[in-house]
Amino acid sequence: MSTAEPVKKGRLRGFFQRLTSTQAELEAEELREDLGRHGATPIASCAERQRSCVAGTLRTVTLRPRGGAPALEAELYDGSDVIDLVWLGRRKIVGIEPGRVVRAEGLISVQDGRKVMFNPRYELRPAGGQ
Repeated sequence: MSTAEPVKKGRLRGFFQRLTSTQAELEAEELREDLGRHGATPIASCAERQRSCVAGTLRTVTLRPRGGAPALEAELYDGSDVIDLVWLGRRKIVGIEPGRVVRAEGLISVQDGRKVMFNPRYELRPAGGQ
């Protein structure tokens, strides 16, 4: 058995896995691969009350008042889990829009069973993870 045979089996397995995967599964896998380029931690690995750096694609961006004050909320997805990014006192942030790749740092809390990061430091990233 040569060393080339295991490589061929791995490629064939990968081909069939991609062939049978849904579009959502393929996108999630691609997002997880991009994490390393952003120097981010997978959202699924982040714990409550821990300062973390996460990166992913914004799925939704909404204006939702909190305590009578405006709050811009964005759902960030990285292929492993989602986290809500919330900027208190903001109605709009240029560049924060659905489909945008974002890297965010901050303290993670959990509210109503969802991970939340309030007023995160953020960096808008070009699509493709460069």
